[in-house]
Amino acid sequence: MTVEAGSLRSHQWYGTEGLRTFSHRARTRQLGYLPEEHLGKPVIAILNTWSDINPCHSHLRERAQAVKRGVWQAGGFPLEFPVSTLSETFQKPTPMLYRNLLSLETEELLRSYPVDGAVLLGGCDKTTPALLMGAASMDLPTVFVPAGPMLPGHWRQEILGSGTDMWKYWDDHRAGLIGERDMAELQNGLARSPGTCMTMGTASTLTAAAEALGVTLPGASSVPAVDSGHERMAAASGRRIVGLVQEDLRLSRILTMEAYEDAVATVLALGGSTNAVIHLIAMAGRSGLRLTLDDFDRIARTVPVLANLRPGGQYLMEDFHFAGGLPAFLAQLTDVLHLDRPTVAHATLREQLAGAEVHNADVIRPRGKPLADEGGLAVLRGNLCPDGAVVKHIAADPELLEHTGPAVVFDDYKEMQRTINDPALGITAEHVLVLRGAGPLGGPGMPEYGMLPIPDHLLKQGVRDMVRISDARMSGTSYGMCVLHVAPESHVGGPLALVRSGDLITLDVAARSLHLHVDDEELARRRAAWSPPPAVYERGYGALYAEQITQADTGCDFAFLARQGKVPEPYAG
Repeated sequence: MTVEAGSLRSHQWYGTEGLRTFSHRARTRQLGYLPEEHLGKPVIAILNTWSDINPCHSHLRERAQAVKRGVWQAGGFPLEFPVSTLSETFQKPTPMLYRNLLSLETEELLRSYPVDGAVLLGGCDKTTPALLMGAASMDLPTVFVPAGPMLPGHWRQEILGSGTDMWKYWDDHRAGLIGERDMAELQNGLARSPGTCMTMGTASTLTAAAEALGVTLPGASSVPAVDSGHERMAAASGRRIVGLVQEDLRLSRILTMEAYEDAVATVLALGGSTNAVIHLIAMAGRSGLRLTLDDFDRIARTVPVLANLRPGGQYLMEDFHFAGGLPAFLAQLTDVLHLDRPTVAHATLREQLAGAEVHNADVIRPRGKPLADEGGLAVLRGNLCPDGAVVKHIAADPELLEHTGPAVVFDDYKEMQRTINDPALGITAEHVLVLRGAGPLGGPGMPEYGMLPIPDHLLKQGVRDMVRISDARMSGTSYGMCVLHVAPESHVGGPLALVRSGDLITLDVAARSLHLHVDDEELARRRAAWSPPPAVYERGYGALYAEQITQADTGCDFAFLARQGKVPEPYAG
């Protein structure tokens, strides 16, 4: 089906008669365009998250031009819109605080302007879910263009993974194993080009999920940011969005429950970031679908880990790309995928994966030789996390998969930083480090504090992992036995608020259990004595955030954005 010019959404701005239409045409001439350049053509919004302080996206200015080229070639009219940049490294207290703000900006920008389709440029951790959440709420034909991973890092004779090797060598530095000169060299070698972290961190996990959902071109999620293939992919995305508008293929036909289940399977088989749990639940909610922690746990038991990628494996994203990328990877999982659903590029996922081949069987493992027999994430339940918690056990010390130890409790991150190395705490490798006050409300914004540092004296003894529990998140490039997203969070009175130093805690990953060894009567006494902490924000965006944010198990979305309901189209006449 081809949409006639008069049926385009932009037609009500440009194609009718009246004073407003006269003004719209006059102002478009003011922009330098003649009527024959835009009238009757699909108007394509290119939403660009580029900024000077986002190194993951520093090349997206040029990629936007490639997208425009593709749109022009296909007979569309491209318009670039700058939107909020969420720089994972620099934005404090955490860009997670602003994910929903970018999603709202995306939705309302697409609704309020004469737009028929959208190309979304993102990739840094929160931009992918934010852009897709907003686009799903608006429901136009949409293509996502991932920013792409940066080049592999280098230090002397070692290949570095951004994020993962930062944590590793920082601990070596704290343990006295490497000096200041080494650290200066590492700073030069960790991040060598534009692009997102080249490990299977949150950025690559979420862009892979976007490709699995069907909203990118095949293979787009792993193209290195500075590879010429990335520009070609961007231009092809510009050409394809015009076709999607002409076919009226909207996001709601792509983002089905089957697509979300396939994205979950992809994340788990990749050994991907725990952050994907929160983001995919929120994204599904914007599509009017209910994805839960139980879905993650159910699917985790049906898929092996086949991607040998750091932090849980050996290789980096460039290796993955040249091993066949996500099409080759998904071709190993066809028995658990919904192959008859559409994508933006093909009538069915089955057609999209046809002929995909693995070129390096150590990077993308065959089913008979997995990195792990089950998905790389586990969902935990118990009296310490009645609404759930998650752990990336594939990136942890196997000896800690079942562990009981006494808690050492920190009430907030600053206190933990001040006191973690205090000998008076008597922390041993058997202890369980507990951080509270780091959840969606308490953080605020649920910062990536969950990879609690191991005390210096233990690092010097060779200890590199401990059981750590928090209501925080952690970077997808991180590793270790870190139990995260404990819900409800301590700030709202979840059981984590009641833990005291010395309490015994048992983690049993196989049993999917997290248990606090304190009887119900004692917990009731502690709860009666507990009082909620003061509000973090008294005004501004932070106050709105606090009023509307949901808990980790439901995606940390804003309640007023997550709910279903009618939003009228603007009248442009």
